[in-house]
Amino acid sequence: MGISVLTIVRNRDLHLAQLVEGLRRSERQPDELIIVDMSDEPVPIPSAGFPIRIDRFETDGLPLAAARNRAASLAKHDQLIFLDVDCIPLRNCIGLLSDTLLKHEAILCADIRYLGPHDAHGSWEEADLLARGRAHPVRSFPARGVREEMNAGLFWSLAFALRRSTFETLGGFDEGFSGYGAEDTDFGFRAAAAGHKLLFVGGAIACHQYHITYEPPVQHVADIVRNARHFHARWGRWPMEGWLADFERLGLVRWQGYALDLLRLPTAREMAASRVEPATWDLVSDDASVEPAFVPDRAYDG
Repeated sequence: MGISVLTIVRNRDLHLAQLVEGLRRSERQPDELIIVDMSDEPVPIPSAGFPIRIDRFETDGLPLAAARNRAASLAKHDQLIFLDVDCIPLRNCIGLLSDTLLKHEAILCADIRYLGPHDAHGSWEEADLLARGRAHPVRSFPARGVREEMNAGLFWSLAFALRRSTFETLGGFDEGFSGYGAEDTDFGFRAAAAGHKLLFVGGAIACHQYHITYEPPVQHVADIVRNARHFHARWGRWPMEGWLADFERLGLVRWQGYALDLLRLPTAREMAASRVEPATWDLVSDDASVEPAFVPDRAYDG
């Protein structure tokens, strides 16, 4: 089976270059890289030893579900590996995901290691990234082989793989989730409901490049409220509960029982106060604000 690596990008040229560099160094290179480009200006076309196709998707905001579906529709091969643009796949990542897909018709998640603000700038060595990267505090990966994860809420779309047939059977990501938030949690829940196993693949490591983060992600509050309602209507429970509670404390939302209302957008002062400074980056992972026993949502800050 051939491998299509899929990524979406919005104004992250440097992160994209490092993702491509990781693919170049991979023991098993992809048969193609599909890039859906939502940037304000078209991203430069990187060079590599494998085909790269850039699809220009001019849009406002971060329509993550639609962008990922668009990437999958352009893929030519049977194995789909989705990487967020801020991920650097290490040498064995692509090959291990591919080999595991040959054995298991399942949803596979790669092991993410979070890098600090001064890591992976310019040239880098894999050993240094491994030494500096922090494992996720909730998601536990085996050293090798696979571990079945029974909590569908722990699916994350930062780096995952599945067969094309599985993606098509599930109907891809639900584009009823408009903009940022909960589209990947919904995908994980639908996959579990359809009987697909969620496997964490040991040794398939991708390093998450540092970027400016807001905790809670107040810049996405309108999207999160809208998408949380959509999720609740389907599943009868709220996603991103930690963030919703933070928004309520800030007076941005009213959240009572089955009702969730957006009251106002954040002020400039609230935006500044929510920004995570580099000195404290290790205290907050992309989804640390959410209840880990339920559905931690990873963040994609545009």
